[in-house]
Amino acid sequence: MAHTGLIRDDAYLEHITSDFHPEHPDRLRAVYSVLEDRELQDGIDRLEAREATAEEIQWIHTESYYQTIESTRNCGHRQLDPDTHVSSQSYRVAKLAAGGLCALLDAVCSGKVKNGFALVRPPGHHAEAGRGMGFCIYNNIAIAARYAQHRGLAEKVLIVDWDLHHGNGTQHAFESDPSVLYFSSHQYPYYPGTGSVEEIGREPARGYTVNAPLAGGQGDEDFIQIYQEILEPIAARFEPDLVLVSAGFDTYYRDPLGGMRVTEDGYAELTRILMRMAAASCQGKIVFTLEGGYHLEGLSQSIKRVLLTLQETGSPPPRSPSPSGTADGIIERIRAVQKPYWNL
Repeated sequence: MAHTGLIRDDAYLEHITSDFHPEHPDRLRAVYSVLEDRELQDGIDRLEAREATAEEIQWIHTESYYQTIESTRNCGHRQLDPDTHVSSQSYRVAKLAAGGLCALLDAVCSGKVKNGFALVRPPGHHAEAGRGMGFCIYNNIAIAARYAQHRGLAEKVLIVDWDLHHGNGTQHAFESDPSVLYFSSHQYPYYPGTGSVEEIGREPARGYTVNAPLAGGQGDEDFIQIYQEILEPIAARFEPDLVLVSAGFDTYYRDPLGGMRVTEDGYAELTRILMRMAAASCQGKIVFTLEGGYHLEGLSQSIKRVLLTLQETGSPPPRSPSPSGTADGIIERIRAVQKPYWNL
């Protein structure tokens, strides 16, 4: 029976930020420690990461930006912006993050593993074509989506982003491309300031960007309701060949940067929803990559629950959420904006 593929590499710890930076190597150390838990052992296949090539990176990023990052090789600590730091090995680790995700895609799409999670850093979804920002150097998930298309692994790709922060870089990479559907649930208004419900993409891809901006304080039931009532019907109509997930865990209820109330149970249920969508449209081909999440215990335990969920067999029936009422308004706004494109 095929297992869940896992990308992990101690080289990801070599991207060094400042001592007080939220995105620090201890995030992955905490996650890697739970991988030793016995209940995770039997269902996981560890895969080897590789560096993304210059060509693969430049499917998303400009040549001049790529050269800027390469120029940081062995140069010590620098800042791309006030939030985004690089150290002497960051140029290499960033290529390994994007390439590791692509290697995992190969394994999932070939049937070597049934699904997977790339435990990488630095994160990626804020990185724009010509600019690193928000702790992100290269946009790992955007590169992976283009990799899947260029290599003939998928024609239509669904990207789901459940990070606390809107993935501006991912949205902008595909906002005119109807072969990629981008869905994001995020706290708004919040960094980076993008992701309003009215941002729905540009011709010829209007409706292929779907934003669920939330004011803060939403928990498991609210997210489940939004994903079941908005994302599931849109995904069923889009019929992706591959599902990619920007899995940020800063919506965790104890995260120091967040204002949401999602628990480990919530992440497990969201994973089941996405697995159900992938099973319906693309033989279960779903790949997660790590984005944010800054409460170390919450990050590690939430990822453990996602990994255990990815190992589940069968397709459990949809859970009926107990809505708090705080998601109803945004659901109606999304329906109103997206109805001409998806008949919601």
